[in-house]
Amino acid sequence: MLRWMAFLLWILWRIWFYLLVLVPILVFFPFLIFSILKESWYPYFFKIARLWGKIILYGMGFYPDFTFLQKLDNHKSYMLIANHTSMMDIMLMLVLVKNPFVFVGKKELAKYPIFGFFYKRTCILVDRGNSKSRHAVYARAQKRLNQGLSICIFPEGKVPDDEQIVLDEFKDGAFRLAIEHQIPIVPITFLDNKKRFSYTFFSGSPGKLRAVVHPEIATIGLPLEDKSRLRDQAWQLMYEHLK
Repeated sequence: MLRWMAFLLWILWRIWFYLLVLVPILVFFPFLIFSILKESWYPYFFKIARLWGKIILYGMGFYPDFTFLQKLDNHKSYMLIANHTSMMDIMLMLVLVKNPFVFVGKKELAKYPIFGFFYKRTCILVDRGNSKSRHAVYARAQKRLNQGLSICIFPEGKVPDDEQIVLDEFKDGAFRLAIEHQIPIVPITFLDNKKRFSYTFFSGSPGKLRAVVHPEIATIGLPLEDKSRLRDQAWQLMYEHLK
């Protein structure tokens, strides 16, 4: 009996999550539409997105707990990277980082109703199976950086199918971009997202979501050949915290 009650609570909790995702978008819809009319107005969209992220996190019973080993400069562009294990990763990143940034994400998310409408108009989309799409990311990233924004990438590329994997291998993209555009890399480790809200439907619970913002990794003057070294350095740093 208790087990069935637990399953029922999980179902209701997951349904509540999707309501928290959708309802604020509908409420803020006129303001969201206005904020995407011009690319230069993206910081206004970002403020609304941060509020949306807070509504979801606190509405689900999560309490962010951030450790800043380095404070972020509001007047500086960064390459933000984090481990990816949960749908909460996006919301936690939005709440954690006050500097306006743009996600680089897979184009498949653009198919979701309403959310996808804004996603494809504000994020840098990439089709990982298309080399032309991957190369186009660099040009779009440069345009956003020229606007004073930061870029956020989950370097694992996708959520690992096996939840026993602590940290999957990193792709080169984020590190190549950082070197080419000479911006520092800021690794961010999400410690509890998988435990609190993984992609396994009948799992998770409200509670603390810890995140560690590591010191930046400089790229000034580095050749492109160093991308693998930076990739391995960032992976090892995050892996040690996740262990």
